[in-house]
Order: sequence, then C-alpha cells, then structure tokens
Amino acid sequence: MMKNWMKEFKDFALRGNMVDMAIGIIIGAAFSNVVNSFVSDIVMPPIGLLIDGVDFSALSLKLHWPGSQKVPVELKYGAFIKTLIDLTIIALAIFLVIKLMNRLHRKKPEEPDTKQCSECCMSIPVKAKKCGYCCTQL
Repeated sequence: MMKNWMKEFKDFALRGNMVDMAIGIIIGAAFSNVVNSFVSDIVMPPIGLLIDGVDFSALSLKLHWPGSQKVPVELKYGAFIKTLIDLTIIALAIFLVIKLMNRLHRKKPEEPDTKQCSECCMSIPVKAKKCGYCCTQL
C-alpha cells in the first residue's frame, strides 16, 4: 500500500504541468522581489520627494482607546500604498508578457484552397482555370 501511494505521489509530482508550475512559482517569486525593490528603491523616493519628502514606509495611523494605557495599534497605510503599487506593476508586467506571447503565437490566416465561380457561384479549386460545373473560363 505504501509503495502504491509513493508511486502515485511520484507520478503526480513529476508530471510536466506540475514541474512547469513549480518553475513558474519560483520565477514569479524572484520577479516579485525585483518589482518590490524597484518600487521601494526607485519609484517611491521620487514620489515622496514630490510630496514634500514623505517616506511612504513611515506613514501610519496610531489607534488607541482614550484613557487606556495599552500600546496603540498601528495601521501602516504607507506600506499598503507601496504594496498596491507593487501589485499594479506586477499586473502590468504579466499583462504585457501575455500580450507578447499571444502576438507570437497568433496563427497566420490560412489561404483558402477554394474560390467561387463568378457565373454559377459554386466552390472550385483556386488553381482552376475552368469551372467544372458551368465550364466558364476563369
């Protein structure tokens, strides 16, 4: 029973789709890190500079109960804004890659192998010089 289960698991794990998916996830994680660095280190500093030197990672809102001695809860909306920008850039990149792949895989329209006779409107081979139905010279 254990050997059967191990064989099934091996067949499942080594299927082509599973390996392709694992490679895609690994590449996606690496791409996510690159986009995260791009947004944090290149995109957000100029945006912060335009908005009077605001550091988005430091933007937060502290919530606490009035009169309570508990440590306030911090809502880090600046980090959330940065994450939304990350998501937008990743979604745009995926869109562009899929659009490029669709363009590369687009099939050229096949040339028709028949045409219509101008006299009798029957379908005849494109290379025909005479209609086989009405004997019209083409």
